[in-house]
Amino acid sequence: MAFALIVVIAVAIVAGITSLVTHRGPITLAAQRSSAGAPAATSYDHFDFSMLWLALHNQPNLAVHGQAAYLVDVDSRTVLWAKDPDTSRAPASLTKLMTAIVAVDDAGSLDRVITVDPAATQIEPSLMGLTAGEKVTVREVLYGLFLDSGNDAAEALARGIVPRDRFIRQMNQKAKAIGLTNTHYVNPSGLDAPGHGMSAHDIAHLAAYLDKYYPQLAAIAATKDITIAATATHKAFPMENLNRMLWTYPGATGLKTGLTDNAGGCWLATATRNGRHLIAVVLNDTGRSADDAATLLNYGFATRPALDFPLGWFSSPA
Repeated sequence: MAFALIVVIAVAIVAGITSLVTHRGPITLAAQRSSAGAPAATSYDHFDFSMLWLALHNQPNLAVHGQAAYLVDVDSRTVLWAKDPDTSRAPASLTKLMTAIVAVDDAGSLDRVITVDPAATQIEPSLMGLTAGEKVTVREVLYGLFLDSGNDAAEALARGIVPRDRFIRQMNQKAKAIGLTNTHYVNPSGLDAPGHGMSAHDIAHLAAYLDKYYPQLAAIAATKDITIAATATHKAFPMENLNRMLWTYPGATGLKTGLTDNAGGCWLATATRNGRHLIAVVLNDTGRSADDAATLLNYGFATRPALDFPLGWFSSPA
């Protein structure tokens, strides 16, 4: 009788913890969209990640040196490791995920042609190598945005479809619409600017959103190298991805690197092994961000939260 009472109490406690640490959204892994453009507003997924597993396990003291870090199992929406995930920090070029998403929303097609605004070519450093007046497709510029981390590519997208101020406004509107609560954009490139910031949680959230609703962008980010051939309207663009984990980490699928004075070294890593999908974010970790992202991913793949609890425990009632 006493044992049965203890079991009942334990279940009640865990249920209470679940209601406290699980966020708003239920687990719904819908099929990826293959076409360009924004998902319907009714299908927006806030990608809330549950802290339940982390609350019930001792987080190991991993050798992660970043000021903030976050490790998420995407399939179970489970947080596996966290360090100051909610503080808004300079995100450097991790900003460019939102730039790419808004550009695709506005363009409607990756084959849309834009003309490079002269102002876009004045942005330094990290250049795709665009020349004022060149006519390029959104797809071609997106390769420069992800592989070269081109700030000129970011500005070309922000100026080539709608006015730049409207584009920045759309970036912030999109952030709010999909549930990024510690994010604010001032520019499309991620260069240091007062008020420009994202949290590690929001970066992981945005990565999961991009992967689900914009698989064409995820595929571009996963490209190791490419040469865009010259045409009558632009020169050739040879590119090699700055994300060296695509070569060195087994199962790496993307997604973006970043570096500025204020942000330090930043790394957003996605990887897949044996059907599992992980996202690791490391912020302000100059010179070690890739190694620390690999440390997080190694720990994540060695950990199986779904074996501890039924999958449904990680979502709130619909």
